[in-house]
Amino acid sequence: MIKPPEDDEFRVVTWNVEHNGISNSGDDARWHLAMDVLATLRPHVLLRQELTRADMFGGRAVWAESARLGGHAAFLASATPESANPTGVYVDRDLCQPTEFFEHRTGMWHPVCNPVVRLKGALKKLSLASVHLCSFDPATRASEAKRVATLGRPGMAAIVGGDMNSYSHRLSSGHPLPDWSQIKDRAHFEARTIERDGKRVSDTLPDEILSGEYEGRPPVFVELGYYAATELGLEGALEPTASLWRTDQGTRQRIDRLYATAQVAGALTGLEVVVTDEVIEASDHPPVVATFSLSALRRALSVDPAVAA
Repeated sequence: MIKPPEDDEFRVVTWNVEHNGISNSGDDARWHLAMDVLATLRPHVLLRQELTRADMFGGRAVWAESARLGGHAAFLASATPESANPTGVYVDRDLCQPTEFFEHRTGMWHPVCNPVVRLKGALKKLSLASVHLCSFDPATRASEAKRVATLGRPGMAAIVGGDMNSYSHRLSSGHPLPDWSQIKDRAHFEARTIERDGKRVSDTLPDEILSGEYEGRPPVFVELGYYAATELGLEGALEPTASLWRTDQGTRQRIDRLYATAQVAGALTGLEVVVTDEVIEASDHPPVVATFSLSALRRALSVDPAVAA
């Protein structure tokens, strides 16, 4: 496939930087390294998870990250009493005109950060959402996924991404689901399995809710990794993500994923899981980069405007 010229690219990155790159002692070397990585990726939209305590000190960490990105508009969802790891979204002001901001909190372990923008040169609004599904309870994740699915109601245009803490419901060759007989961590087993047909199996339900078909009905979203692999022929799109650090919870799994409504997905030109020495040092998750044709995306968003959120 011929790669579009760089000025026709619209890059969306999702990245969970473990505890925002800050150690328990306050050392921020990993954060600076993560910012260096992002400088090379040059995202127009950045969906972030684990912006740990970024709301403290007047949001100082958020504005510092915005500055390192080149002055992107910054949005931060609130942390909860149980988890100090909020989600955030940064958007390139040169291309994206923010129009609204929503924070989906009720029933969410981590609130969804959901700004709505108007891509310059387009008529229809684009809803953007950074998602971090519950790490410990499959039932909560399923409920959260149903909440996220509301961003894909008919007439809406959306890009959703983040740490789904669960697995793709479509198996990819070379990357099998965890072999639970080989994983001794019982808490991890409880956190990542569900009961189906009387057996405990890997939790794929959030992905089924978000991108699965049902009795011939189309999915709410297109899962962009699978789309890139099957429609664009990009095998690397299905590379696993977490965990880059741990070896006691089985093989790496593709739990960080991006989704889009169908008209938006049609503008996709590439998707890559970025694993470098710098990424591995910065976080236990790698960034996932989706590239769209900017002109095709504008065309997709130039139909009659509809409510975006």
